[in-house]
Amino acid sequence: MGENILVIDAGTTSTRAMVFGADGALLRVARAELTQHYSRPGWVEHDAAEIWARTLACAREAVGEDEAAIAAIGIANQRETVVAWDRASGEPLARAIVWQDRRTAELCAELKAAGHEPAVQAATGLLLDPYFSATKMRWLLDNDGQVRAAAESRRLAFGTVESWLAFKLTGGAHISDASNASRTLLLRLDGAQFDAGLCELFGVPISALPKVVDTHGMLGETDPQWFGRAIPICGLIGDQQSATVGQGCLAPGETKATFGTGAFVLTTLGEALPRSANRLLGTVLTQAGGGRSYALEGSVFVAGSLVQWLRDSLGVISSSAETEALARSIPDSGGVTIVPALSGLGAPHWRPEARGVISGLSFASGRAQLARAALEAMAQQMHDLAAAFAADGAPWRALRIDGGMSANDWMAQDLADVLDLPVERPDFVETTALGAALCAAVGAGLYPSLNAAAAAMRGAARGFAPAMDRAVREERMARWRRALAGA
Repeated sequence: MGENILVIDAGTTSTRAMVFGADGALLRVARAELTQHYSRPGWVEHDAAEIWARTLACAREAVGEDEAAIAAIGIANQRETVVAWDRASGEPLARAIVWQDRRTAELCAELKAAGHEPAVQAATGLLLDPYFSATKMRWLLDNDGQVRAAAESRRLAFGTVESWLAFKLTGGAHISDASNASRTLLLRLDGAQFDAGLCELFGVPISALPKVVDTHGMLGETDPQWFGRAIPICGLIGDQQSATVGQGCLAPGETKATFGTGAFVLTTLGEALPRSANRLLGTVLTQAGGGRSYALEGSVFVAGSLVQWLRDSLGVISSSAETEALARSIPDSGGVTIVPALSGLGAPHWRPEARGVISGLSFASGRAQLARAALEAMAQQMHDLAAAFAADGAPWRALRIDGGMSANDWMAQDLADVLDLPVERPDFVETTALGAALCAAVGAGLYPSLNAAAAAMRGAARGFAPAMDRAVREERMARWRRALAGA
């Protein structure tokens, strides 16, 4: 058996396959875009068959003729997205409902009005928001005849994206790892399997749900038809938990922020069950041998997708890389502030009805001001989250950042300035994929623990120290709060 790890990184806008060496070196990459379906305002969907087909094609391309060198597979995935499929045929029954989708806001409001949120939060660590999986499942049962018929005949399988890919790769194993299962509203933070009472509350048949398994270990093996031989699947983990592992944030108090389509902050808590009085989320970080570690999480819905919107919808920029040069070309944003609530506001506000705001426009405002204001919005959203984490007894001592946007040096420095904290960025910013590689390496027995794998496989990092005058910081945040009130 070889010692390389094949990682599938099934994201929101693309799917990738990456081969890592046992030392963490990236050996090969294959990538394919995923089609985004916006059929109605607030709806975001994927074609689950496309996810599978493009993921398999990427995996085969990355492996090439060297399948004997692959010791194990690790999968990291966009969380909360719901796939419904037929257990017998193995085919999707409807489009997948993506985590960004807001169509179940009314159902969430009804459940809140009925007084269910405190008990749900105490059990799951989550809030009643369209972001999470359970109400998406309920919507499919209520509104899609094929899904409903499959449920009635007990052929229905519900799962998040890692569950869908594991089913296809193995030829029928219906499993979900604890980190992803903890994002559904259907798993108690201290429960081994999906909870019957929560399933009853949301109207989701527990028979349609997968078996909850560890994030790393011997979790299954691929059907030999896909790669010419059976390859063990030894890591399954949600993308944000994976990035936390990839950043080596394994000790209580260590914090990472990933800037991708959205922005997600996790502070590791260890074995302590997470509790929040400030509308943050409790989540499973990892599980091995049934034992769990946990994290406190703040989720921002719009980060890199704001830059994408400036590029694709407004034509303000022609590439994401332009934003750094534009931000450096002016001394400040000229009073322009963007609240990027293009799909509502996440933590700590949780306002699904909120909409985006651009304030402070004048005839002096142009491309540079808009681009800089978009980048400034990242630090301003992080500032709100930092205050909530501190109020919950988990203050940030430093911040490790990753994801595509973090490659922007101007934004990294702005984060350090506005947060007044040291910021660290690894030279290899694709820590989501690296975290899945660490999980798979430990699951396959290449390393005895995640700490040992992190010590061997993580690379060097660059630091950014705060250098902003306090008055400038306070003026920025005052403008942000005024704009936020109008969202």
